Amino acid sequence: MDQGNTAGASDVPQIDQMSFEQALTALEEIVTQLERGDVPLDQSIALYERGEVLRAACQDRLDSAQARIEKIVTGSAGAPSSTAPLDGGQ
Repeated sequence: MDQGNTAGASDVPQIDQMSFEQALTALEEIVTQLERGDVPLDQSIALYERGEVLRAACQDRLDSAQARIEKIVTGSAGAPSSTAPLDGGQ
């Protein structure tokens, strides 16, 4: 299944095994490569597809983190007291 991929593609970690920071760094590297404009069309398409998957994975992790934060809002005594949106409801 890896036949036809660019060199080193087998060294690319699976997105679901990456930390958020690793996925974000990989996405930034893809954006940089695409912005340079010196990547062949077929490779650009493959990079774009991987970038979209990375973007979705990062967004899912951010959404999950936001939901966790919204569940726990500490009161003045330091104990969880209520829930509130991450952005303070603004």
